[in-house]
Amino acid sequence: MTTPRDLLITALDVPAGRPLAQGELSLTLAGAELIDLIGRELAHLEDDRIVPRLQPTTGDRLLDEAAAALSRETPYESVEDWLWRRGKGLAAAYAADLKARNPTGHHPTGHRRLRHKHTPPDDPARTHAAARWASHDPVLASLAAALDIPEGATDEQDPTELPDDTVTIVAAIRNALTELAAVRQRRRIEDDAFANIWRGA
Repeated sequence: MTTPRDLLITALDVPAGRPLAQGELSLTLAGAELIDLIGRELAHLEDDRIVPRLQPTTGDRLLDEAAAALSRETPYESVEDWLWRRGKGLAAAYAADLKARNPTGHHPTGHRRLRHKHTPPDDPARTHAAARWASHDPVLASLAAALDIPEGATDEQDPTELPDDTVTIVAAIRNALTELAAVRQRRRIEDDAFANIWRGA
């Protein structure tokens, strides 16, 4: 089991404080992948730069893809740049992976807004994610809180419970989510202004 898969299942099963769009989830899943890669010693951080290490297989297809996608050229990639590059379409990729693992279950669609469907109750992946969530795992809790899961969640995780690299990654996720919200707000303003011109407002 991996942190991004646990995060996806948690996002589907635990109500969030706002509608969860694929863009936000994709960025956070990319951060979760990076946390796992560092935990498996396939990479480490130097300040906010991702330094790759040897590339053995992890046994997980998506995590292996993430490891293969690490930039191996200096000055290496920043965490935030990784989130935007690796995160493109990542929620859909994990949703498809979840569906492939559970072909008879209900799963999120590829639409921009994720449907609130989940894996079957007896699915091992869901059982693992639920147990990790119930145990208040600090890494999973911090990633979920960035998505406002559960509703009203705040970033109150004791930093001493998290490795320094994880703190750096979660902070980069929050910055990226703020930037994404700002981009969407600018687009809405521009779209409204354009519509007003056509209406003669």
